Amino acid sequence: VLDFAGGTVVHVSSGVSALVCALMLGKRVGFPREPMLPHNVVLSLIGTGLLWVGWFGFNAGSAVNAGALATSAFAATHFSAAAGALGWAGMEWIFKGKPSVLGVASGMVAGLATITPASGFVTIPTAFLIGLSGGVVCYMAVTKLKHRFGYDDSLDVFGVHGVGSVVGLLLLGLFANSTVNAAIGTCCQSRH
Repeated sequence: VLDFAGGTVVHVSSGVSALVCALMLGKRVGFPREPMLPHNVVLSLIGTGLLWVGWFGFNAGSAVNAGALATSAFAATHFSAAAGALGWAGMEWIFKGKPSVLGVASGMVAGLATITPASGFVTIPTAFLIGLSGGVVCYMAVTKLKHRFGYDDSLDVFGVHGVGSVVGLLLLGLFANSTVNAAIGTCCQSRH
């Protein structure tokens, strides 16, 4: 399996763990009758910005050196996050009539989780497509799937990280670029 920056070991495992934890702990009092929105959207946005910047070190740092591979992973990470925000906002526009700031932040994180396994193996346009797909699919997981099964994942870790990274792994299988892979092979050979 190809997994450049640990999407399987970090995001899929944390997403599944969050789902199991939510099922074991049960629902919060009042869920789903009462709206349980975040108490401070500004802090949510600050946290999202910190995640986005930190994710560059996570994905690009997986190249282990500052070179073409790290640069490619850095750019793929950035464009996927932006596309994830657009995908989520578009879905909110379709289903709710307007996008929300919190939704855009969730879409950014979805784009980051989705590109993590693929960040070193895909081109920039492909990274944009992967992020866009992640934003759309994660929105559906957080809204429709969660409602359908009735679990209370208060931070949507399963819907964003778990589902997003699985989408990224599957799309990586479709879009892995042979030119990028050749560069990785050259990079890895030069380290030995």
